[in-house]
Amino acid sequence: MLDRWMRLLENYIHTHAEQMMREPSGVLRHPYTVPSSPDSPYYSSTLWDWDSWFTTVALGQVEADTDQRGRFRGYEEGVILNFLEHTDEDGVMPILLKPDGPMLHGDPSRAGGFRENMHKPVIAQQAANLTQRTGDASWIEPHMPALERFLSRYLESHIHAETGLAYWQSDFAVGVDNDPSVYYRPAGSSAAVYLNSLLYRELLAYGYLLEEFGDKGAANRWRGHAQDLADAAHRHLWDERDGTFYSADLNLRPIDSSDWLHAGAPRHWSSLVQRIDNWSSFLPLWAGYATQEQAARMVLRYREERTFHAQYGVRTLSKLEHQYDLRASNNPSNWLGPIWGISNYLVFRGLAKYGFHDDARELAEKTVRLFGQDLEANGSLHEYYHPDSGEPIMTKGFQNWNFLVLQMIAYLEGRPVVAEF
Repeated sequence: MLDRWMRLLENYIHTHAEQMMREPSGVLRHPYTVPSSPDSPYYSSTLWDWDSWFTTVALGQVEADTDQRGRFRGYEEGVILNFLEHTDEDGVMPILLKPDGPMLHGDPSRAGGFRENMHKPVIAQQAANLTQRTGDASWIEPHMPALERFLSRYLESHIHAETGLAYWQSDFAVGVDNDPSVYYRPAGSSAAVYLNSLLYRELLAYGYLLEEFGDKGAANRWRGHAQDLADAAHRHLWDERDGTFYSADLNLRPIDSSDWLHAGAPRHWSSLVQRIDNWSSFLPLWAGYATQEQAARMVLRYREERTFHAQYGVRTLSKLEHQYDLRASNNPSNWLGPIWGISNYLVFRGLAKYGFHDDARELAEKTVRLFGQDLEANGSLHEYYHPDSGEPIMTKGFQNWNFLVLQMIAYLEGRPVVAEF
């Protein structure tokens, strides 16, 4: 049965990947990709930030499987160029682009005190992935200054001085929309392990690109920024008691020496651990900054059926959390427990990276079964699913990172896997 589902999914993805391609339109001067088939009610014409990154990773496996390397290159490069061309001189990059214009929330100028989220830190990784696959970095070289402005803006505007951790400006457009460690929390208060893991890999990717152009000094400086972030994560996000990484609460009053109530014993801590069991706690394994000993403790938590371990993958929120809720929602989309293709994939990659191959194989097989059953029953894939029954919850025709099941199939069959940077 598993083999039949693998062949079914391969055939479907190889033939339907083309549906995510879009030609230049409006402000989008370059061809680009979208997350879904053309008939999707939500995703048919919009260029999204981290969605397009994982589309690129999946397309790499499509090209390798079908021996059509370079088939989608123009669209993949176009995604990156569209975003870089809409990055302002202050480094602000839109979260999404529609043919009629970009989406920014708030005033992007420093004079106006820009305090909102922008494009997630994944675009250098996307460029590095494409460069590794093609062996050609020349296309990105003219745009390196814009890429550096973007990353510099992250280091300037999204790093908490006391801890060195990256934080969200608000709960607007954080990708994992209603993550309780961010959603409805005060502005600038959440140092999410998700964001810190993405930014860590992003800084390494930019260092890789710089070295491709022969600037080893600058490459090592940016890699140093990545190590600073990893060190901060170990100091403030790792919880030795529970044996996992958590997001951190930065919402503390400043130390005031004139405050008579606290002056005798001012706080010596700069954050508080948010003990919310979220799938993103496993992202340090994917990012690669967890130690082997930390990974071993986290895998024990991953295997716990009362919390994360479900019939069809990893719950996006522990079943024991009060916020656990499987109801359908869009804007925000629901990450309070349903199975998502991307969370299954990233946890799978982390497990494999640290040598937990039995767990990685099991998670890959669960994902193949989930998507294979959906495709047989409904003729397409969906955005997210019930963790125990596998029933689709939302958005028929969603493609995007669901197509990363191709990487899982290649892994299960012992074939080369086209991985992200």
